[in-house]
Amino acid sequence: MEKVESPQELAKRLNLKFKDWLLLSRALTHRSYLNEHPEALEDNERLEFLGDAVLDFLVAVWLYHRYPEMPEGDLTRMRSALVHTEQLAEFARRIELGRAMRLGRGEAQAGGRDRPSLLCDTFEALIGALYLDQGLEAVEAFLSPFLEEAAEEVLLHHRVEDPKSLLQEWAQSQGFAAPRYVTRNVYGPEHAKVFEVEVLINGKVCGWGSGSSKHAATKSAARDAIRRLGIVPETML
Repeated sequence: MEKVESPQELAKRLNLKFKDWLLLSRALTHRSYLNEHPEALEDNERLEFLGDAVLDFLVAVWLYHRYPEMPEGDLTRMRSALVHTEQLAEFARRIELGRAMRLGRGEAQAGGRDRPSLLCDTFEALIGALYLDQGLEAVEAFLSPFLEEAAEEVLLHHRVEDPKSLLQEWAQSQGFAAPRYVTRNVYGPEHAKVFEVEVLINGKVCGWGSGSSKHAATKSAARDAIRRLGIVPETML
């Protein structure tokens, strides 16, 4: 039979100073556990609801202060990425939250301790419990290290979605002029043209791309240059 970490063991491992152990225990309790253990008073769904709202608010505040020049649309997209199910599940994995989740036997045997939806829900419930026990400042202190690391990764992914901007930033950081895109060839019938473009930095060809429009071809060329120059790992392209 698997050993489930107690709420006290989890709190000690994460250096969380809970005053109300019942709150933490409830945060870790999935409804499937309640079905098999009628002595448990409540599952974590209400705490999950609260934690979701606390996360939305605190992530918005954190982003507002962390990126003072970022426009509203980008802030919204960043917040969505940081509170997305998969991202919150990754936070939960990082602290091995699955070890302490109280699940019904069937749910546990079906791999519930590593299921993204359950990890996300339990992480939200943990945030809700921490808020009720210690307030917003404690949640912010607990959450900030997660956000700091994840936000940089989210930004990098977002920047790779716009390879021309990323390539221009890199060129300027190296003391070069902005990249120059040159159309080398256009072929095909009017309704299905193909554009071939090279991108030059400091007079040297750094990438090549093709596409059904000049815009698509220049974007492809920028992405090729990013790969060739090793600006970001190939796995992110």
